[in-house]
Amino acid sequence: TGLAQWAKWGGEGSTAEQPCIELQQKFAIKQVTWHARGDYFATVAPTGGTASVLVHQLSRQASQNPFRKNKGRVAAVEFHPTKPFFFVATQHHVRVYNLAKQSLAKKLMSGTTSVCSLAVHPGGDNLVVGTLDRKLVWFDMDLSTKPYKTIQSHEHAIQQVAFHQGYPLVASCSDDATVHVFHSMVYADLLQNPLIVPVKILRGHSMFDHQGVLDCVFHPTQPWLFTAGAD
Repeated sequence: TGLAQWAKWGGEGSTAEQPCIELQQKFAIKQVTWHARGDYFATVAPTGGTASVLVHQLSRQASQNPFRKNKGRVAAVEFHPTKPFFFVATQHHVRVYNLAKQSLAKKLMSGTTSVCSLAVHPGGDNLVVGTLDRKLVWFDMDLSTKPYKTIQSHEHAIQQVAFHQGYPLVASCSDDATVHVFHSMVYADLLQNPLIVPVKILRGHSMFDHQGVLDCVFHPTQPWLFTAGAD
């Protein structure tokens, strides 16, 4: 398609049995996120304007632009872990789209103007965003479209947030060169609000050129956290 160019990649590791695919887009890609079933993935190119969010299907090698009317500069996107919902975070809001109905289901108000990262709880009803003004904002979508809790524990901008898929843990990493880990319990009883408690501050990185920890991700099964820093 005109949105992206698909091609077989002939570099190291690509074989006839397990070919590698190369996907070329017009704008610089900031984020890639996969649907849980592994056939669909989405890319975010913040400078792409109306083509900043593309959804790709690996089996058909096809790309589409379902959010061309989305308002605001897109910071991050995520698929719902089990339902046909898609989360699009702009600097002000998080919009929740129903992919099956191709409609807007909810609009979450962050109360900030600098959302830069997004993570969805494995249960699908809670999410967090990280902001450049140092805030970790938690939404419980069963409660409200406004934040359930806002935590400001970092000294500089938050660059990424992440949930663990099996343990009740959420992490935020920041340009202050630290990673903050929280115990984050979400209960099956809808009448019981989520519990968020600070657990640990990790200081394995150093600041470089006014940047600190740029990314963090949990291991899918083990209680391990991987981080990438400017150092």
